Amino acid sequence: MRAVAGIRRWRHNPLCRPTDRHEAWLALTALLLMLVAAPLLGHLCASRTGEALRETVRAQHAQRHRATAVVVRESPGGASSFDGLSEGAVAEGGTRTSVVAEWRAPDGTVRTGTVPAPADSAVPGTRIRIWTDDRGGPAPRPMDATAARTHAVLAGVGAALLTTGAVEAARRVVLRGMTRRRYARIDRAWARTGPDWGRTGAGS
Repeated sequence: MRAVAGIRRWRHNPLCRPTDRHEAWLALTALLLMLVAAPLLGHLCASRTGEALRETVRAQHAQRHRATAVVVRESPGGASSFDGLSEGAVAEGGTRTSVVAEWRAPDGTVRTGTVPAPADSAVPGTRIRIWTDDRGGPAPRPMDATAARTHAVLAGVGAALLTTGAVEAARRVVLRGMTRRRYARIDRAWARTGPDWGRTGAGS
């Protein structure tokens, strides 16, 4: 930021080196990219992600159905195929356990399977609500619109932050190269004048 603020002041300063102006313009370009390009890319990423997730929400709600299942017994293994999944709660509730339950598929056939259920609903004969797919098998709960929007916003913020970090990393790399070239020029100039330093009549 100091380099950017000094561009105008340095332009007519006789002590200003070309490398100083180059570094200032580099900093200004990086700042503009961070303020303009990063938000635009973040917005674009959020929009595209939101569209994809909304399509996923529509597809999941079209393919998954609520059904009423009857608990047969508690699952001996204490685990179902949906345990550990972020949206894998096929039944509503807080503390969960796994039970063997029966329910009817959309085609009317009776299905049996292991599904998670609230801990207080593990008594045989208890009715629980689950989600099934088009074939009647147990399925994870579909994503809702709120979760889709949250994921889209997070994706946009992440894209903007990554873009900002990439711009700053690129600026540092270019600046490091400019600094090395500047020091190389100083070393070459010193190599030409250094041997005559302090000698009488050498013009130093």
